[in-house]
Amino acid sequence: MKFISEERSAALVTHAVAFEAAREALVAAARPDTTIFPAVLGHGSDPGNRFSIKSGATASVAGLKVGSFWPGNPARGMPRHNSLILLFDQERGRIDTVVEAGLVNAYRTAAADAVAASVLARPDSQVLAVFGAGNQALYECLALARVLPIRRVVVAARDPERGAAFAERLREQGLAADVSGAQGACEAADVIVTATPARAPLFEAAWVRPGTHVAAMGCDAAGKQELPVALLERAALFCDLPAQSVTIGEFQHAAERVASGALSLRAIGAVLESGKPGRASAEEITVFDSSGIALQDLTIAQAILRLDQA
Repeated sequence: MKFISEERSAALVTHAVAFEAAREALVAAARPDTTIFPAVLGHGSDPGNRFSIKSGATASVAGLKVGSFWPGNPARGMPRHNSLILLFDQERGRIDTVVEAGLVNAYRTAAADAVAASVLARPDSQVLAVFGAGNQALYECLALARVLPIRRVVVAARDPERGAAFAERLREQGLAADVSGAQGACEAADVIVTATPARAPLFEAAWVRPGTHVAAMGCDAAGKQELPVALLERAALFCDLPAQSVTIGEFQHAAERVASGALSLRAIGAVLESGKPGRASAEEITVFDSSGIALQDLTIAQAILRLDQA
């Protein structure tokens, strides 16, 4: 059995590696010979400590990812989030590879939004509004700035002090950044990314300008919500996996409208494989919901393994 430690995987992962792995995963997710199993959401003995299990299989890889969120860990000097990826030896039914992937998971999550933005955002998008000031938000901004000509990041955070500190972190990474309220951030933005654990909309639909691309990645469980439903009525809707998006993703709040055909929901992988533009016009609002799929974890684990063995 091959084992790649957290320290080793963190040293190998880059935004470029994550982008290519995410693109491969999203395309595979839209193919008929791929199976993605329903996510298992659980908790520890303390219900506040949560974990998820996501698994899937293609013709060439099968495995699972266990992701955990232990909110008390910072007091112990440890990160809240952790991730472990297991790849099967499909001939023998044993685990072939184990990858500790705490930092890798941050790159992997941000990469999916970057892949979607590369075909859904306007190519001239220069202003990025980010809702959230946590660790994941940083990777989202850096990943999006790789594929779009971002000149300015507007931070919208519930805690002004955290927002200001996060803007400073962005400036240290070479991105011009300032802090604004939710309305000001939306009205300035060409691209909006939400990276929060919210359970209610973060902004009003009317604040979003025509031509904006919205990437929502915080909604990954029943009851979570970052976007106003009214925005979905105005936008072209895309996601990583439709069946998951309408159950635990952002589009759970429009599931009946999607099921009835009143709203059209497309897998981003189908757009990528078609080679055609994702957006219909420069004025169209596009929304991408990234609830996270196992194939993202399996493909990036394979990429890390190849780099480790190179």
